[in-house]
Amino acid sequence: MQSKIKTSTIKKFTASHSVELEDHLAVEEPLEIQIRYGAPENRQRKSIAVTMRTPGNDGELAVGFLFTEGIISNTNQIVNTHVPNDDSNHVIIDLHPDTELNINQLHRHFYTTSSCGVCGKSSIEAIRTNITFDLATPLLRLTPQLLHTLPDTLRQAQAAFIQTGGIHAAGLFDLHGKLQLIREDVGRHNALDKVIGTAFQQKILPLNTHILLVSGRASFELVQKSLMAGIRVMAAVGSPSSLAVQLAEEYDMTLIGFLRNERFNVYTGAYRLSSHSS
Repeated sequence: MQSKIKTSTIKKFTASHSVELEDHLAVEEPLEIQIRYGAPENRQRKSIAVTMRTPGNDGELAVGFLFTEGIISNTNQIVNTHVPNDDSNHVIIDLHPDTELNINQLHRHFYTTSSCGVCGKSSIEAIRTNITFDLATPLLRLTPQLLHTLPDTLRQAQAAFIQTGGIHAAGLFDLHGKLQLIREDVGRHNALDKVIGTAFQQKILPLNTHILLVSGRASFELVQKSLMAGIRVMAAVGSPSSLAVQLAEEYDMTLIGFLRNERFNVYTGAYRLSSHSS
């Protein structure tokens, strides 16, 4: 099992002196996502993406990626998830022989970086994957008081962040503010894929009665991945991009930014927020 954290000897300077210390760093290494597909007598193996990630939950990351990219849509399409124990930095997803694949769609996949899963995609149209779930949901009502509690809960559960200060998290909460699931990674999109991949394998999608909180900013791709999982309320500690707001508005998502220090901005779907505590 590869470590999520490495130590490094540093020299720390202050205004009056310097001292040599051991610092903790979040590990960043490549992960190659491969699939095996086709009839039993003619199985083929194909690499579809390489992403820079923090080791851990690699199977969930790969499954979440396949789902949020629209390559698979249900758990019956996965026969096996193979994560080698030899630190070879790849994961193999065996797809059911009956799984139909759009090979041209697979060809558009790309090398991603930990900072931007969209980098390398040629156009917005190329990443508008079909939404699997009916996004019509029971009317959700949230209070500011509930939302204010989420960042501290997420931060306290971020084991790797506490040690390194350099890793993102995605947290899934129920409507009472209880943390249901958290995953960490140097990449925002990877942390979210790990959460969604876990939920996919647990067969609890769609996540239309949950709140998603991400530790950084809200990008277009994070909103797109969330919508694929049926998430109706997404909050970010940082700012959303203009395209993220546009997509959230288009699909009636409640998108919240700058959720910290008992403040936040609601960019879309404000009708789900009540100004009262009860």
